[in-house]
Amino acid sequence: MSLLRAGGASQVYDLAVVGAGIVGLAHAWAAARRGRRVIVIERDLRANGASIRNFGFITVSGQARGETWTFGSRSRETWAEIAPKAGIAIQHAGKAVLLRRPEAVSVAEAFLKTEMGLGCELLDAGALRRRLPQLAGPESLGALVSTREIRVESREAIPRLAAWLGQALGVTFLFGAAVHVVEPPRIATSRGEIRATRAIVCPGDDFSTLFPERIAAHGLQRCRLSMLRLGSPGFRWPTGVMSDLSLARYAGYADLAQAGALKARLAAEQPRHLANGVHLIAVGGADGGLVVGDSHHYADLPAPFAPAEAEALILDEFEAATGIAPPPVRERWTGTYAASPDRTFLIDSPAPDVRLVIVTSGCGASIAFGLAEHALAGLMQEEPAG
Repeated sequence: MSLLRAGGASQVYDLAVVGAGIVGLAHAWAAARRGRRVIVIERDLRANGASIRNFGFITVSGQARGETWTFGSRSRETWAEIAPKAGIAIQHAGKAVLLRRPEAVSVAEAFLKTEMGLGCELLDAGALRRRLPQLAGPESLGALVSTREIRVESREAIPRLAAWLGQALGVTFLFGAAVHVVEPPRIATSRGEIRATRAIVCPGDDFSTLFPERIAAHGLQRCRLSMLRLGSPGFRWPTGVMSDLSLARYAGYADLAQAGALKARLAAEQPRHLANGVHLIAVGGADGGLVVGDSHHYADLPAPFAPAEAEALILDEFEAATGIAPPPVRERWTGTYAASPDRTFLIDSPAPDVRLVIVTSGCGASIAFGLAEHALAGLMQEEPAG
């Protein structure tokens, strides 16, 4: 990886990217593959925020209809292309939404009739038992399965992606540098001044450091989520898993008219799950264990205290959906990300040569590459690369 030493450099970059999370790295990739000279500036010594505190589950089916779903499709293709080059292991592919209520089956049927149903099919209970016998819980009516998802280990994938960008595409990285001013060609940092003709700022859930007035205009909050790493279930986990609660949360499903009846039933049967923003994602890890979550609590400044009830409800949904008693908890963590009630991402233009890009829905790993191509094309006034 190309590292810029303290004291700055005389080179003028075509693009400075502020933030080395997945959104920032995606913009660096999109620019470097076009032959641009790129520097990524990160205040921490390594990516340590939402980009590594997640499932590493790159999802397409279930993303919000329209641009977000399109960005998800493009990002999935990009992950599949880049991962082997960067030494990033794909842990497993696909997804199964385990269905326990007739209302959930109706949502799945409606979803398959849309363009978003590409690569998906509906299995009845018998077909689910034949294809995924380990996951066919006693209450299962079937599953909506997709071939399009892939899973990586985020805490390994993000640093490996950064290293590959430096080695293969010549991206320069400056870690441990806080950015104070973004006024191209001047980028002022705590470790010296950088010169760049354009800038992309990817602040995650830092709403105060750069362009706070621009961010405030969008009414963002922070979402705190709780996640668990469990031991082995006794077999190799075959695919990503979701449940009925996920159909009521992911906009690609939840915005369908047929989701209304499911939401009403869930409100009556699982009010505490909904109050804690709990739905189910369960994915397999390289160590043979599972990563399971998650819950969602929103505030301008979420408290650092994760409720034990949320963890219990996550494990309750895991067992109800799969019929598997949860393995022992090996690790717990919380993450925070920027959240908006009415959009999945935002692109703002503080200046003609600056873009502020924030994923506001927790799906950064799933849409970042497609989003970056779109944002960069606007900044460079070019067509998005295919």
